Amino acid sequence: MKIVITGSLGHISKPLATTLVQQGHIVTVVSSKPDKQKDIETLGAIAAIGSLEDVAFLTATFTGADAVYTMVPPANYFDHSLDLLAYYHRLGNNYAQAIGQSGIKRVVNLSSVGAHLAEGSGILVGAHDVEQILNDQPADVAITHMRPVGFYYNLYSFVTMIKNAGIIAANYGADENLVWVSPIDIAAAIAEELVTPLTGRKIRYVVSDELTGNETARILGEAIGKPDLTWLLISNEQMQSGLETVGMNPRVAAGLTEMFASQHTGLLTADFYRNRPAVTGTVKLTDFAREFATAFAQN
Repeated sequence: MKIVITGSLGHISKPLATTLVQQGHIVTVVSSKPDKQKDIETLGAIAAIGSLEDVAFLTATFTGADAVYTMVPPANYFDHSLDLLAYYHRLGNNYAQAIGQSGIKRVVNLSSVGAHLAEGSGILVGAHDVEQILNDQPADVAITHMRPVGFYYNLYSFVTMIKNAGIIAANYGADENLVWVSPIDIAAAIAEELVTPLTGRKIRYVVSDELTGNETARILGEAIGKPDLTWLLISNEQMQSGLETVGMNPRVAAGLTEMFASQHTGLLTADFYRNRPAVTGTVKLTDFAREFATAFAQN
């Protein structure tokens, strides 16, 4: 198959491209950075260097492919001019136009847990809206929306706090159940979807492990030599204030706070638990903890 992957050589796209190339598919990787071309070609893939803001470029890149993986790259949350929802809408509409103009009939889109919600999920409303934009494609365009849960690597954001305060503190977690996922497991699931025939629309959740906040803290703590590490539950106001204090765009800080608050209330994960996948990923938190320990030592 001829498959196009967006996301350059990111946490998901690199292992995804590697897997698909090894399976014998003709893989094109989209990147906005010319200096990634050599690395992409080293993987055995074709580099398509251009911008996701360029619909003509996307259309040309998608044309002739059998399947496309779409994702909205992370934005700079510390850019105070960022309108995050507009960013999601713009890229979602760019993808929709390129899919329609290129004649692509199979799409796998990276969405998120919480994308079933039109409101109340903070920044994840953008993922919901992109799903709706893509779902407006004709019925003969088959679309799988991948909804991974919380990424392990988001835990890196607590490194400085652990070093300075000796705790993890957030407006979610502590004794409540948290669901985590590895990009490796997400990539494996996307690879399956890209080569699987489909009619219509499909939602697929991806999860690697489920633990409470304090179990998460204990596992990370043991890996870094702090076996008594605990997870402290703080207020929404404290959470947002902390994010703004480190320089985050206040609107994004508010969106992140609302997102985490919806995790705390169970709103965010309600649809996940209604549609929990039968198979969980292979990368557990104990595996990630070794990577976390390395990063902790280096910072």
